[in-house]
Amino acid sequence: MARGLFVVFEGVDACGKSTQARRVAAARGARFVFEPGDTELGAHLRTVLLDAHVPMSAPTEALLMLSDRSHHVATVIEPTLAAGRSVVADRFSHSTLAYQGYGRGADLSLLRAATELAIGDCRPDLTVLLDVPLEVANDRRARDHRDRFESADLAFHERVRAGYLEMAAADPTTWAVVDATGETTEVDAAVDRLLDRLVWP
Repeated sequence: MARGLFVVFEGVDACGKSTQARRVAAARGARFVFEPGDTELGAHLRTVLLDAHVPMSAPTEALLMLSDRSHHVATVIEPTLAAGRSVVADRFSHSTLAYQGYGRGADLSLLRAATELAIGDCRPDLTVLLDVPLEVANDRRARDHRDRFESADLAFHERVRAGYLEMAAADPTTWAVVDATGETTEVDAAVDRLLDRLVWP
């Protein structure tokens, strides 16, 4: 049985990745997944992770994210791919590098090593970065000061965006950057052109 394709959408908050991931999964007959919180364990971790009133260090934040991801890979993503069905994810391992590494300042080399432990051999076939300037993202979202990430300052989100762009530039074989500032139909078309290059099982 052919292994399913694994496609991940990444980007700053309000870039449109959740919308695209859901749309693509439905159109391609793939399983839609998201992080953090897509499992029962993950839902508990998500409650703590997003609560801005619960103080935690960057390493603690990263390790909670990686705990969610490790469980998600073992119980949802890998079994689905092994069964021959494709998976489309709203965030995966590069989110931790972008947010906790570039954004919070956690050591990137240690984060990469911990990520290897969390995900094993599970790697996206394609990571689509939906890129928008921060002023566009801020216009699109209503900031929730109860949310740990949405309540972070502009400088934090600028570092996250810069980190994503740096990672994408370093690995053009498995990354693709889509300008997500246009109309929804334009972004849909750009994403579909990329995904049509893949061989879907």
